[in-house]
Amino acid sequence: MTAAVLPIAKTNANTMSDEELLKLEREYCSFGDTVHYLEPPKIFDHCEGSYIYDTAGTPFLDLQMWYSAVNFGYRNKRLNDAAKRQLDTLPQVASQYLHREKIELATKLAQYNEKKFGTKGRIHFNVGGSQAVEDSLKLVRNFTGGKSLMFAFEGGYHGRTLGASAITSSYRYRRRYGHFGDRAQFVPFPYHFRGGKGMGKEEYGLHCVRQFERLFESEYNGVWDPKAGQAEYAAFYVEPIQGTGGYVIPPKNFFIELKKVLDKFGILMVVDEIQMGFYRTGKLWSIEHFGVKPDVIVFGKAITNGLNPLSGIWAKEEMINPTIFPPGSTHSTFASNPMGTSVALEAMKMFEETDWEKMVMDKGAYFLRQLEDLKKKYKIIGDVDGLGMALRIEVCGEDGFTPDKAMVDRMCDEAMKGDLDAGNGKRCGLVLDIGGYYKNVITLAPALTMTIAEIDLAMRLLDQLFARVTKK
Repeated sequence: MTAAVLPIAKTNANTMSDEELLKLEREYCSFGDTVHYLEPPKIFDHCEGSYIYDTAGTPFLDLQMWYSAVNFGYRNKRLNDAAKRQLDTLPQVASQYLHREKIELATKLAQYNEKKFGTKGRIHFNVGGSQAVEDSLKLVRNFTGGKSLMFAFEGGYHGRTLGASAITSSYRYRRRYGHFGDRAQFVPFPYHFRGGKGMGKEEYGLHCVRQFERLFESEYNGVWDPKAGQAEYAAFYVEPIQGTGGYVIPPKNFFIELKKVLDKFGILMVVDEIQMGFYRTGKLWSIEHFGVKPDVIVFGKAITNGLNPLSGIWAKEEMINPTIFPPGSTHSTFASNPMGTSVALEAMKMFEETDWEKMVMDKGAYFLRQLEDLKKKYKIIGDVDGLGMALRIEVCGEDGFTPDKAMVDRMCDEAMKGDLDAGNGKRCGLVLDIGGYYKNVITLAPALTMTIAEIDLAMRLLDQLFARVTKK
């Protein structure tokens, strides 16, 4: 293993102590826009590459990179420089006017999809993932004559605005607010580790598709009118790899078979790439791994490396051309903003210059092999899996299957103490994220720029963490 060299911490120039800042937060900040995993919450001060530092200068190796928004590392010089150039030229312009960066970025994305999927389409921008999902719902309803019912997956996550939460399977995001429109019908995802006993992974994927297809066998199943030849549902919203659901990776055959059913009954496939897009899985879009052509793609997060809010949708020409989706169909003051589009355009240029697919797949395979070795060492690891640099560790009881949320919570607390041995007398923490149906999965979304030495360090720190929490 190659030793990772920790970056030198900067001097903390903050004049307020953490305690003083937390006191102000308790009094003046809404808690509705955040989740405190720790008590007291951790305050971070600066970042570099794969590391983020607290106010004491302690480094934390970040294995979730702002929920997969910072795919290209903190303070990526090339992308930061693009933002600085734009700041000094055209940092703002009202969205009824045009700027070069918007047009060039939309062109690159649309041309990529046309080459990849063989379908002409257009790009529509907004500022956040949930907002892009809302735009896609408008687009779908408009194209299907106002149909408001959608299919979505159990374990799926598409956002917390009123419309997006209606197609997100967690009831807790809707419970206190009611419904603005219709809630989706949630369909089981092929989560092979927790389903399909006695079936192979591909066999289980086909089984899940056949169970879904049964809904169309008779009008009395509630979704299909055989006389009119119409479904009551407009679209199926899918994450090719479930994000908040615990980085669940489906069998290779699943989406091919599902798309056959959707096409047969005139239901659109809307692919949510907000968390897995932009090479997280080794391809620009994770759906590319599964051999189907989507009708709509929703994207965001890593398109700007987290530097500026930007999201968007790609849709087929017949759904989004100006005669059917005219000017003003949606609007945001900051949609297609110059700062975001300039950084995203630079990221797209980066993709053209380096074989990101090979790099990410090679690193991901290396990481996954080590996770598989870790699984052999600790009984509480029930499952590990990964595609590219989207990886999962499912933590269970001693039987290797019963979900153990309490253990994962304890691991995250220990990881944030910042006292793991990084070698050469240095101490380091780990930033982990929790996901999964039972909140017992550690979802790993490290920087795609992470070095092999940093992967080795991550594994040493994870090994120490598991040893600490399983110590009798």
